Amino acid sequence: MIAMDAAAGSGLRKIALIGNNPPRLCGIATFTRDVRNGLIEAFPELAIDVYAMNDRGNRYDYPDEVVCSIDQDDLASYARAAHRINASGADVVCVQHEYGIFGGAAGAHLLRLLDRVTAPVVVTLHTVLEQPDPEQRAVIEALARRASTLIVMADKGRRILQDVHGIAEDRIAVVPHGTPDRGTGDSEAMKRRFRCEGRKVLLTFGLLSPNKGIETMIRAMPAIAARHPDVLYVVLGATHPHLVAHEGEAYRERLVALAEELGVSRHVRFIDGFVEQSRLLDFLTAADIYVTPYLNEQQITSGTLSYAVALGKAVVSTPYWHAAELLAGGVGMLVPFGDSGAFSARIIELLDRPEVLEEMSRRAWSVGRSMTWPAIARAYVSIFEEAVRSQPARLFPGVERNTDPVPPRLGAVERLSDGVGIIQHSIFSVPDRTHGYCVDDNCRALMLMHRIAGPDSVRADELAAIYAAFVQHAWNGDRGRFRNFMSFERVWLEEVGSDDSFGRTLWSLGDTAARARGHDLRRWASHLFDQVAPHVRSLGSPRTWAFAMIAADGMLDAHPGHELSLALLRDLGGRLQALLGKARLPGWEWFEAVLAYDNARLCEALLRAGRRLDDPAMRAEGLATLAWLDTQQTNDDGQFRAIGTDSFGHEYMPPLPFDQQPVEAWATIDAARVAHDITGELRWEEMARKAYGWYLGDNDLGLPLGSVIDGGCFDGLMSDRVNLNQGAESVLAFQFACCAMREMAEKAETEGSGTKAGIVAS
Repeated sequence: MIAMDAAAGSGLRKIALIGNNPPRLCGIATFTRDVRNGLIEAFPELAIDVYAMNDRGNRYDYPDEVVCSIDQDDLASYARAAHRINASGADVVCVQHEYGIFGGAAGAHLLRLLDRVTAPVVVTLHTVLEQPDPEQRAVIEALARRASTLIVMADKGRRILQDVHGIAEDRIAVVPHGTPDRGTGDSEAMKRRFRCEGRKVLLTFGLLSPNKGIETMIRAMPAIAARHPDVLYVVLGATHPHLVAHEGEAYRERLVALAEELGVSRHVRFIDGFVEQSRLLDFLTAADIYVTPYLNEQQITSGTLSYAVALGKAVVSTPYWHAAELLAGGVGMLVPFGDSGAFSARIIELLDRPEVLEEMSRRAWSVGRSMTWPAIARAYVSIFEEAVRSQPARLFPGVERNTDPVPPRLGAVERLSDGVGIIQHSIFSVPDRTHGYCVDDNCRALMLMHRIAGPDSVRADELAAIYAAFVQHAWNGDRGRFRNFMSFERVWLEEVGSDDSFGRTLWSLGDTAARARGHDLRRWASHLFDQVAPHVRSLGSPRTWAFAMIAADGMLDAHPGHELSLALLRDLGGRLQALLGKARLPGWEWFEAVLAYDNARLCEALLRAGRRLDDPAMRAEGLATLAWLDTQQTNDDGQFRAIGTDSFGHEYMPPLPFDQQPVEAWATIDAARVAHDITGELRWEEMARKAYGWYLGDNDLGLPLGSVIDGGCFDGLMSDRVNLNQGAESVLAFQFACCAMREMAEKAETEGSGTKAGIVAS
């Protein structure tokens, strides 16, 4: 009761438990079930939701405690589970980790889920490798970054995590494998039940597979049987399902044939089946000696070994890591891997000397008292409590932040740029030449240069010429499309880029025609716009249409009455209205059944078209969709929350919170500014300020993404940290946001509204 009061005092109410679960047949499934039952037994008021992993092509009839299943290879399934965990209000996420149960390279799909849950994470590692391959190493180290604590079941696991992965000791907890809290029982009565009365019983339990070393024990049986004719070796367990799928029962049949060949068939009994825990414990009670002849040293845990020790059974085992630790101090006997002679010698010694067998059983029983599931549950809850106490998910709750606009800075843009253009990605703040360039970023950079004022404007115009040259070179007139990706070696990687890269590039042309300081650059942009723009009608992406409409609005600023631009606004605006009419549902005021990227650009495009064409319906629908989007992009504290990338592709689903991308805040600022210009309503000005504050730390984590020093910007906001890379899209988005807020402040001051809106010019 004291432990339960402590848990209640810490505020723990619900745990999300991820792992395999019965009726799936494997040790992880049994462990997940036993962890849950142990927690509930020790803390009856604690709710446990189980998220069960499905292996490839299989579905299971799960019990009610399984609230969600995750298909191993289905990335969307991980995203749905993350959303459900967040919606459930779970205080902690506890993962049972084994490389083979999660999809992706070395189980990397799990990270997609964990990076999107808001609760702290605790991971139990069922396998820890001394020589992981690069993919295994990457996954474990990513788990270490995400998890509050990594739990291992043997001290060897702790040492490996420190020595091989460099993980700090205070991030690791050693908690042994749990065991049922059951007495030693009446061995003779159980022997009669299983029709082995009067015999000395040796037992191995678990799913049959070649790495269990059963052949080693069968080869030891002739010598043991010669000395003790009443001996019986029971091999209890079904063949591993994956082995059955590959070769049926051929492996079991080979073992049976080996026993016959050695003349010990009457001393070896195979019992096929995945037995329930109570029946397993009955078999363990009947056994005199438990045997684990496993062949792989790198086994960090064995549930069956733990069970045997907890029931006070003498154990003879190979020295895999878990056995070497658990059986130290006379708790059991260790013999070399694959050494049938050593197995026979040690087992004969124990059967010859009952007093030694009894003393070993007593020591095992004593050690097992610290491993019962209630004891393990208390250790887990203590770890959960600490995870909640140290949770970084809200670093600065309730802190007032200065989100006044900061001056635009060219430093980070110049760092990413060279004589060809702006490089797409970076490793931290260092440009990553491996991924080269793209027209998407170069057309954005071109537009940004027109917004840089003051002393930096001369350098901005020099850079604008570089970005414009990249855009020009990207045009593939033979195909009527823009190329997008170029290697660092200046080789185009495609003949035709995406629809959206076409739309963004067209947008940069309309913007340059309207805003470039140099007449020559305006003339170039207008000329290329007229060549390019007719091709947009054949493209089907709503965002491409929106970018093209914003481009057309810019061209009309430069060339009033430009017929092609007016036609595009009418045509593409009508298409957006038609989409809205088809996708709209009660409570879903949007153009599509999904929320994706650059969402506010759709609203902005309708608003611009409605204003330019004097179309009240377009203006009204632009305002309505932007107002609805604002409700989806606001967290419970009233802060801007960009639509997380995991929301993409999920129809009519509330948006997921992570990963949040800088481009969304910029798009929202621009759309809100247009709405404010049209209506004069303060709410839109406040919406822009809220989105801008996201860059400066007014967000779910309280962490700033934008740098006021050089204008850099981190690549995204994850569930517990920022993505420390600073790619071109992120840097440009922040700089556009700074320019937009400066322009809004200047306009407000010019119109005399100034500080009443809380906007201070930089």
